[in-house]
Amino acid sequence: MKVTQQMEYHNPVLLTETVDGLNIQPDGVYVDVTFGGGGHSREILNRLGPKGRLLAFDQDKDALENTIDDPRFTLINENFRFIKRFLRFHGQLEVDGILADFGVSSHQFDVAERGFSTRFEADLDMRMNQDTDFSAYHVVNKYEEVKLKNVLQQYGELRSAPGMARVIVEARGQTPIKSSDQLKLALKRFLPQHKENKILAQIYQAIRIEVNQELDVLKEFLIQTLEVLKPNGRLSVISYHSLEDRLVKRFMRNGLFEGEPEKDVFGRVEVPMKPVGKFIIPSEAEIKENNRARSAKLRIARKL
Repeated sequence: MKVTQQMEYHNPVLLTETVDGLNIQPDGVYVDVTFGGGGHSREILNRLGPKGRLLAFDQDKDALENTIDDPRFTLINENFRFIKRFLRFHGQLEVDGILADFGVSSHQFDVAERGFSTRFEADLDMRMNQDTDFSAYHVVNKYEEVKLKNVLQQYGELRSAPGMARVIVEARGQTPIKSSDQLKLALKRFLPQHKENKILAQIYQAIRIEVNQELDVLKEFLIQTLEVLKPNGRLSVISYHSLEDRLVKRFMRNGLFEGEPEKDVFGRVEVPMKPVGKFIIPSEAEIKENNRARSAKLRIARKL
């Protein structure tokens, strides 16, 4: 059954490699937890037989416009941190493979009012789920200086985080910082012209991660994959920055996010997963065609 291509948010990153990593079985059950424009989902459906099934997650209501008219497909408008709950609700206790592409979609970057992009003047938003009240405005205007510093330091890996937090607090004391331009103006001294875009990207990344609890969500999701994947089931994950990739790498290697697994009396270690091959990055040709693929890193693992 061939699935026709519909309008997408962007060209899916590492499309063939990521879906290859799932080792698709025609009658299997698979999950795409980051549906977006549906590019990866359509490729999975193209490889499934009539009895196969695909369930997809996306908390962004905009993604619902890209739903796929196929009896084998179900789109769940929820955060993938609830993967186990909603798979059970839809009658799937175990699945054969799970795909995740953690990048912010091109659609979200390109819609100015969402506030994800440094290119546009926009209200401070950055919510993946627009039904929630907690936004970038709250982080920038309500967080105490120490908490704001920690966000910028931990999630943006910014050396100037203490100074940035102090300046933001001083600026918002005069007038609330409501827009991206106001935030840039407040932080102007930390944005030298030759590094402005890079530093702004780090600042936006830090605030976005905090707004959407991205690392907590990632941890919750990875832990649940062990409960819903069948033995030999595959996990195929694309991450875009070192904070995500470090968690994925460690989890696939030993089932932990920090520390080392305990050894038994014989010095052996039991791990729940085994990495499949080495990590994969996009080719120069793909990066040339889609610049947003440049920082992508794909890791694949098999549940033991």
